[in-house]
Amino acid sequence: MTNRLSEVMESNAVERLATGFVFTEGPLWHPDGYWLFVNIRRSLIFSIAPGAEPRVERENSGGSNGLTFDLRGRLIMCEGDNRRLTRRDGDGSISVFVDHWEGKKLNRPNDLVGRSDGTVYFTNPNGRIAPEDREIDFGGVHAVRPDGSQFVAIGEFEYPNGLAFSPDEAILYVANTRESKHIEAFDVAENGTLSNGRVWADMSSDEPDGVPDGMKVDVEGRVYCTGPGGCWVFDSDGSHMGIIRLPEIPANVAWGGYDHRTLLFTARTSIYTMRMTTEGTRIPAL
Repeated sequence: MTNRLSEVMESNAVERLATGFVFTEGPLWHPDGYWLFVNIRRSLIFSIAPGAEPRVERENSGGSNGLTFDLRGRLIMCEGDNRRLTRRDGDGSISVFVDHWEGKKLNRPNDLVGRSDGTVYFTNPNGRIAPEDREIDFGGVHAVRPDGSQFVAIGEFEYPNGLAFSPDEAILYVANTRESKHIEAFDVAENGTLSNGRVWADMSSDEPDGVPDGMKVDVEGRVYCTGPGGCWVFDSDGSHMGIIRLPEIPANVAWGGYDHRTLLFTARTSIYTMRMTTEGTRIPAL
């Protein structure tokens, strides 16, 4: 298998920032200079500053998973157990961002990404919900515009998980976690709707652990998607550059650090960082 990781990795050095968790996810760099991440199965959100110990940022977080900021810098959280997305204001108060679509309760919101116009896209898989409890009978990608109006961006998807925009926001990438194990790409129209869904990268593998999950993109358009054996890296044309191997299998990844060239991996019981050669795309802000 081709290995071109030297093009994107500053070195092979991996730093473990913290350990002792159950299942880490939802990594996010705060512009004030620290990381956020979640411990899903303990319903905790943590923060950790460089060189410091992690501290609990939020308890009873409803099985929080994906995290991001809106254009005003407010934290938006996918709460899988509570089947909703919430938003935290500057004063620390938390309110419901979205919990229904057309009067039907969401499934289990998993991950999310914001567009520069303020629209928030989130994956809403229908697995891990008993059929009798499902009100939305498909797994897909939903979107919420800045005015609060919603639309279904992708109406049928096997198991949508991580998602990320290309640097110019012309393409939305979505990871398919279940049997197909691939990344699909969709063209993004000016009004935010999606079309021309196609398999962009095959992630099927004989590796014993890991599935396509969280993903991010660098400013050159390369895609970094956690998956079987580690974090898979793809060039902007979809060619596979290699797998970043870590001491534990990662579930998600995020850009951060003072120059936005540090990757943080949430990997089972721990969180790790590596230095990269290229900056990652940044979360849109006003």
